[in-house]
Amino acid sequence: MDKPKAVTATAHKLARLIYTMLTKGEEYTDQGQDYYEERYRERVLRQLSQRAQKLGMKLVATEQPQPV
Repeated sequence: MDKPKAVTATAHKLARLIYTMLTKGEEYTDQGQDYYEERYRERVLRQLSQRAQKLGMKLVATEQPQPV
């Protein structure tokens, strides 16, 4: 993503957060790095699954080793 798009995306995200806080009266709670990493992982797996399906293949989940 180039710099102007990144700045616009960040401004849009901040605007949505501020709008939600003002209209619903909710406080901002940081989801944490793990939350965003898990969402990223799910998105990547979904994209891989769709790509495999288009190629006539199927992804099969295997047991993952635990991080050290």
